Amino acid sequence: MRGHRRPTRGPWRRTLASVGLVGALLGTAACGGGDGGGTPQAVGEDDFSEQGDPITGGTIEVGLEAETNSWLPGEGTFGNPGTSVAYAIYDPLVKRTEEGDLKPYLAESLEPNEDFTQWTLKLRPDVQFHDGTPLNAQALKTIWDEYLTVPTSNVAASLSDVTSMEVVDDLTVQYNLADTNAAFPDVLTQSPGWPFSPTAAAAAGEDAGANPVGTGPFEFVSWQRDSDLVVERNENYWQDGLPYLDGITFRPIPDEDTRLASLQSGDIQAMQSLRQSTIARARDLEGVDNYEYLGNNSGGSLINTTRPPFDDRRVRQALGHAINQEALIEVLGGTGLTPEATQYFSPDSPFYSEDAAEAFPDYDPERAQELYDEYINDPQRSDGQPVGSPISFTYACPPDPSLNELSQLYQSFWSGLGMDVELTTVEQAAHIQNALARDYDVQCFRFSSEEDPYYILKDAFTPGALNFTGYTSAVIDENLEILRSTTDLEERQAAVEAISLDVSENVPNLFTGYTLTDIAVQDEVKNVGGWEFPDGTPGNGVPGATAMWGHVWVTD
Repeated sequence: MRGHRRPTRGPWRRTLASVGLVGALLGTAACGGGDGGGTPQAVGEDDFSEQGDPITGGTIEVGLEAETNSWLPGEGTFGNPGTSVAYAIYDPLVKRTEEGDLKPYLAESLEPNEDFTQWTLKLRPDVQFHDGTPLNAQALKTIWDEYLTVPTSNVAASLSDVTSMEVVDDLTVQYNLADTNAAFPDVLTQSPGWPFSPTAAAAAGEDAGANPVGTGPFEFVSWQRDSDLVVERNENYWQDGLPYLDGITFRPIPDEDTRLASLQSGDIQAMQSLRQSTIARARDLEGVDNYEYLGNNSGGSLINTTRPPFDDRRVRQALGHAINQEALIEVLGGTGLTPEATQYFSPDSPFYSEDAAEAFPDYDPERAQELYDEYINDPQRSDGQPVGSPISFTYACPPDPSLNELSQLYQSFWSGLGMDVELTTVEQAAHIQNALARDYDVQCFRFSSEEDPYYILKDAFTPGALNFTGYTSAVIDENLEILRSTTDLEERQAAVEAISLDVSENVPNLFTGYTLTDIAVQDEVKNVGGWEFPDGTPGNGVPGATAMWGHVWVTD
């Protein structure tokens, strides 16, 4: 067995810059294996294949877990697989360093005014889109006005805090915000910060999403939906010496077994996975290196707090105390590697709270029974049912074998209290729509990301489409204001802890362990996680199984 790479920790694991340091930095530029102990087990670097020196040339094929609907920012739904492809075609204006700090990548600098209501971004000179048109301030302005903030854009809501973008000079733009927002640069790490040629997009019209033109290390060649997307080396790339590869073919292979078998046979040379049992098997393959990342993302269940009986905290707490998270993790193949989750931030994050972990409902069937009995025997119970009658609800999940087994385990835990739980399967697209519309009782879902805590918690717990549970509180609102208005680490940690404690006590959702992600590669594929900023600063690896493919090379 060729050993697995040391799991990359979450990008916030050391420090978040103070106000002064943010200005300086931006101005310069669920698994298997292990010992069963419940925490990620690292394997030394000597068990990882020798990387050697960069080599130019060669092509690879990459297996993705899903297809993406469009490759145009503002139109595309860029999940983990889509983002990984996007990093081949587009360059992000801002990216995270190995230490978790935000730092310009395609941009040259990004600086705030004193109260964080204006952010000024300066572009690098002499960068061109793949069609030969220049990346300049006017291009950013056109993208912003005509694509990202129009009513049909799927990122318009996330940009609503920005009242306007102004062109300052040929390479400089200014983002004007309606209010203070110290977390704004995080927006530019995502699709709103991936510049594309507005000239090419206008010429392609409705087909722009099928003909992406960025500034990235590879140029788009072709796309056969649900089959393959092909890119080739950008010979005019702005970073000398990059990319190393001649080209990449990305292939959506939704079935986990098929994707893994394709890697093992050499039909593909790289694959991504967020499935814990797949990662466990990938670790056992000969001649395969695994670039793993354990961040904030976790599996769990949404609870619709706007619908009786789940509008009563006692019921939600009973659901939490009734589940054995270790057993749930075992079903997903994560025993020994995936830590139990209790909040939106992993133990590697400086925003993780021990107090919130203690406050989140632990496995305590007796306490669960007490809470449940107290509710059903309450004459004022919110569902209006007769005293003593059991509560009934539906638990929904997509039709995947492991998720079906997971659902059955949830059902057994809750049925043991006397609850009447009906299981139903819902296709992924409808499952997401049900969450958006809050048309569900309880359903499986995923939580959190590597975004700034302000955005993670604002989306989840303030009025809006992404507040799937419908839960809000004055405590959360008050502390979001702190997160929005300062970059002081201690103040932000205290604000996140207050929110996490509120969530632990009120239980709008449940957890089933953090999610280890993996890009598994044939060992001739090198440097998948070792990308750097143009000035040599180490990057943040492969968060969520996404790679900066321009820095990857392949040996013979």
